Amino acid sequence: MKRTEVKEALQRTDFGNEINVKGWVRTKRGSKNVAFIALNDGSTINNLQIVVEMNPENDKILDRIHTGAALSVDGTLQESVGSKQNVELLANTIEILGEADPNEYPLQPKKHSLEFLREKAHLRFRTNTFSAIARIRHAMIFAVHKFFNERGFYNIHTPIITGSDAEGAGEMFQVTTLDLENVPKTEEGKVDYKQDFFGKPANLTVSGQLEGELAALALSKIYTFGPTFRAENSNTSRHLAEFWMIEPEMAFYDLDDNMDLAEEMLKYLIQYALDNCMDDLKFLSKRLQDEEKNKKAEERSMELIEKLRFVLENPFARVTYTEAIDILMRSKPNKKKRFQYVIEGWGADLQSEHERYLVEKHFKRPVILTDYPAGIKAFYMKQNEDGKTVRAMDVLFPQIGEIIGGSQREDNYDKLYSRIKALGIPEESMWWYLETRKFGSVPHSGFGLGFERMIQFVTGMGNIRDVIPFPRTPQNLEF
Repeated sequence: MKRTEVKEALQRTDFGNEINVKGWVRTKRGSKNVAFIALNDGSTINNLQIVVEMNPENDKILDRIHTGAALSVDGTLQESVGSKQNVELLANTIEILGEADPNEYPLQPKKHSLEFLREKAHLRFRTNTFSAIARIRHAMIFAVHKFFNERGFYNIHTPIITGSDAEGAGEMFQVTTLDLENVPKTEEGKVDYKQDFFGKPANLTVSGQLEGELAALALSKIYTFGPTFRAENSNTSRHLAEFWMIEPEMAFYDLDDNMDLAEEMLKYLIQYALDNCMDDLKFLSKRLQDEEKNKKAEERSMELIEKLRFVLENPFARVTYTEAIDILMRSKPNKKKRFQYVIEGWGADLQSEHERYLVEKHFKRPVILTDYPAGIKAFYMKQNEDGKTVRAMDVLFPQIGEIIGGSQREDNYDKLYSRIKALGIPEESMWWYLETRKFGSVPHSGFGLGFERMIQFVTGMGNIRDVIPFPRTPQNLEF
């Protein structure tokens, strides 16, 4: 008999028909006459109730069925008399596909901490929380491609291994085939990279942006969606060493066009989640409310679905960095030194606490900050006529802070060359990037969306390690 997914079985009303379902046992309970098994196959947050009538044959098999076991069940669909579901399956035959010893299986039907589940990342997909996150993550991946495809963008695969540092921060993972026990040296005593695989130093990329720009200067509108890597020794709830970035690049776009696209994309993704992931969102909303029930009212997060609709319904505030600094300097937390990083004046690099104050307390809606000081932004950003600022834009969200960073790119060869020289970036590693400014250069813009930050916002999860299947962080390379 062909398998029916649990999601489909729960929607059927042809009671009396026999179907087959397969899945994993979430719980088993029973009495003298009947047993109830909650079966889930990952197709939905909801379980299908399997009703097993007690008899000698079923008694034997039920003794071997525990939480975590995999079953194949042939049964008759019937209308449920319980209040939690409309459909249940009266079991005719049960086959145990894989047993789970209750003395060893770590995910028993009780509340487990997120920290514990990170240690069991090979099994945490089987919990309601992480199966919901996985389904939402998939939906958001699909929605990203759908959004750009509908607007005539081309998806470009940019290199994972690179010889350049797009951000200039230097926090990159090195890639090498050299024998680390016997590293070849030059006459000057330095590492002889000519003997390495690529003949020069190589790293895992921190961004596909620079290569994406090359494609945009021919195809007009492109986007990348790939893994990026940052060797930042940080163990905060906001940082991963391996994460995914969505990076569109658009020729003939100025900063205003860039902001319009960023706002449109974020609202599209949120609307897609509301339209297609409501069961999972309702579960995650309740989970968040249960987690915060002992907090003071003013410390609790906005209800998840309400928060998503709030972003959809409000135009993003657009504010210059200079205006934001003025607001922050005059704010109570700054005057009373409640900020961990007190704002002393113009030129300060904004921290998450400042970003969240602007969004959650001052404007009470998402904010796009523009025109940052050149000194705290990357070399490739378009320089403004004031000689001090660049045409940067950061999109700030409640609870998350920065979710998108972008800019109009510097299209003037002389200005870009001067900036590269001033920052000491090796010209020989950037010749190809500079050359695009010599041959048909045009105004162009782009931005990067940290995909895991977006999933955090949509799911309400507080730690970024819980929205990627297998987090990579300092001293953590399990699974």
